[in-house]
Amino acid sequence: MDDKVGSQAPGDARAVEELIAEQRRRIHEYVGLREQQASGPGTGEVPEQDAAGMPPCEAKELFDAMPVPGLLIEPVLAADGTLDFLYAGQNAACRRYAAAVAPEWESWSQPWPGRVRLFDLFPSMENSRVPRLLADAYRTGRPQGPVSGEWFVHAPNGPVVRISNEVRAARCGGHLLLTWERGHRETLTRAAQRMAQVCWAEWNLGDSAVLGSYGMQQVLGLGPVAPVPGLPDLAAMTDPGDRGTLYEVLTDVIVRGRSAECELTLTRVPARIVRFSAEPVRLQGGPVWGVRGVIMDITRGRRSRERAQHAEQEAHSERERTRGLTDVAVTLRDAVVPRFANELAPLGLDTAAVYCPDPEAAGVGGDWFKARVLPSGRALLAIGDARGHGLEAVTLMAKLRYALAGLAYTDEPVEKLTAWLNHVACDDGPESTATAIVARFHPATSLLRWVCAGHPRPVLVRGGSARLLSYPPDGPGLPLGVVPGATYTATETTLSPGDVVLMYTDGLVERRGSDLDTDMARLLRVAERLARGGITAGHDGLERYGQAVAQDMAGAHQTDDATLLLVRRLRVPTSPPGGPEH
Repeated sequence: MDDKVGSQAPGDARAVEELIAEQRRRIHEYVGLREQQASGPGTGEVPEQDAAGMPPCEAKELFDAMPVPGLLIEPVLAADGTLDFLYAGQNAACRRYAAAVAPEWESWSQPWPGRVRLFDLFPSMENSRVPRLLADAYRTGRPQGPVSGEWFVHAPNGPVVRISNEVRAARCGGHLLLTWERGHRETLTRAAQRMAQVCWAEWNLGDSAVLGSYGMQQVLGLGPVAPVPGLPDLAAMTDPGDRGTLYEVLTDVIVRGRSAECELTLTRVPARIVRFSAEPVRLQGGPVWGVRGVIMDITRGRRSRERAQHAEQEAHSERERTRGLTDVAVTLRDAVVPRFANELAPLGLDTAAVYCPDPEAAGVGGDWFKARVLPSGRALLAIGDARGHGLEAVTLMAKLRYALAGLAYTDEPVEKLTAWLNHVACDDGPESTATAIVARFHPATSLLRWVCAGHPRPVLVRGGSARLLSYPPDGPGLPLGVVPGATYTATETTLSPGDVVLMYTDGLVERRGSDLDTDMARLLRVAERLARGGITAGHDGLERYGQAVAQDMAGAHQTDDATLLLVRRLRVPTSPPGGPEH
């Protein structure tokens, strides 16, 4: 079969019309051929009915043969126009239904118990939708339903049974026939279609008739009373960019006789995206006679997926950006804060450093330290914490660390060095703030002179006990970068052999929701407990002690990166280099 039909391009809505017209021609050819093959056309006459009607016994047998439960109802019209209903009997399916739902109710056991008022037998049915259904069937002569009907029956000395059905009513001679099926299949089907935003339709290609399901107008964005659209109408309301796709699907179904599906964007306001699945409907041995299709509104799901995909792409881009910044920051950090070298041993100091990155900040923070021998023979010791995380914090940290390394060569007092660092931070901008401890150690006198710029106080571990070193009388100095021209005061601490000084950043002690004094007291307890029995000699022993302190303090509650610089006084050199401290 030639798949090409019509003269219009697939993207033109008229192409669908031509496709259907061509298939209608094939159907008419098929019908004509079948009529020629038949022995002769039928007369089209209806056989004459028996005017006397069926015998009652045959009517009962026919009633019992019905596969669905049913009641035979006799309508009674009073002189004032009111309508009442008498129960005449029920069929075998009804008795089976009763045995399943209310076996204790004996009134159902007799198939033809004689006429009785319906609502005397089923009192609760009178308050259901059944009376209106029966009245409409009686007065209009047309079948009614299905509608949801609920009532209950109360068996003597038995339970109350709720009856929930889909009920139909129809004229049956001079009687009414009330039938039902258990449950609310129609209601549930409609609810499922409404909630899933799905509908179905069957398009007859022979005469343009369309049978559409409940909710089709809602799915397609049409008015509540709009007619079910034909396939050309569906093509017309499809976005021009998708009409070629619809044409290919209909060609698969109508011409090639196979199922197909696609996604279409409908141009109704608001625009929506639907999934159209279709299959051919054909007579055995004949051409495709119709198209049966299911249409599902997938707009919400598609847009949710698009939003999710966009969010994932944004998250991926952000991860890549963060990874790139992290790599740069880590590289910069490794360059400016290399692995610690214990170069102060000739001055009688063991030194070690421990760094614990913030687990939520990709290991890149603004903590820094400095420990080196100065040309004067003294030791520069410093630790600081630049505000924030990431590349900006590392950049500020690098500026302060390199600035201090250069300024320390001036041999100016630590108070002056700290004031200069404050000038560097202030000159960098209002966001460039930091805290620091800047210290200088003179090995000849074992004197440690240190300045605090908004930083936690050092801890001194001596003889198995730990205490915080005291601030100067005027208190700690301001953080770096806060107030231009700020001045600082130094504190002097003389170290004895075996003394260990712990300088640290606030990430070691501060915990979210905790009191700082409590955290500081905890640090003192940890430092004392781990120092019992002595701290192993040498750089490695001091480093292991620092690691134990950091691990005990961090636990599962660390919220910032933490750095710990440890200094242990070993001995007084016999020939100390350098002159007295300023």
